[in-house]
Amino acid sequence: MLIYTHLAITLFFVLLLMPFAEYKIVFLISALISSILPDIDSKFSTLGKKKILRILQFFVRHRGILHSFSFLFLISLFLILFYQKIAFGFVLGYGLHLIADGFTKNGIKPLYPFKRKIRGIIRTGGKLETMIFVVFLIADLFLVLRFFVDIF
Repeated sequence: MLIYTHLAITLFFVLLLMPFAEYKIVFLISALISSILPDIDSKFSTLGKKKILRILQFFVRHRGILHSFSFLFLISLFLILFYQKIAFGFVLGYGLHLIADGFTKNGIKPLYPFKRKIRGIIRTGGKLETMIFVVFLIADLFLVLRFFVDIF
């Protein structure tokens, strides 16, 4: 999926879970950043186009280890032990990225290094993804309005 779809999906869940977050701004920022982080392994992604990340891309394949729940588990343990304030948002954003990419035709290897892939029917950048983006964007707007205007 494309960056804006990942951000729209993550924002939706952040807005739903915001009341349960102790550090709301940290939760929001860590979730949004981590929702695009797995794509640093792609030279075509917004983050992956940064020259400094070309070194990383030399060592990891797109939709390889960074697109696995194995990696998310390891990072989550580290964050829970040393950076609890960002752990909740990070796990949410990163996990949603993996779930969303699991619905694409390219899919993900959820238990890397095992080869088994899960995949779906959504073509990255295709009409169905665009429709999903629009639905989540509208839902995001309603949730934001709900926070600021008591009309619902």
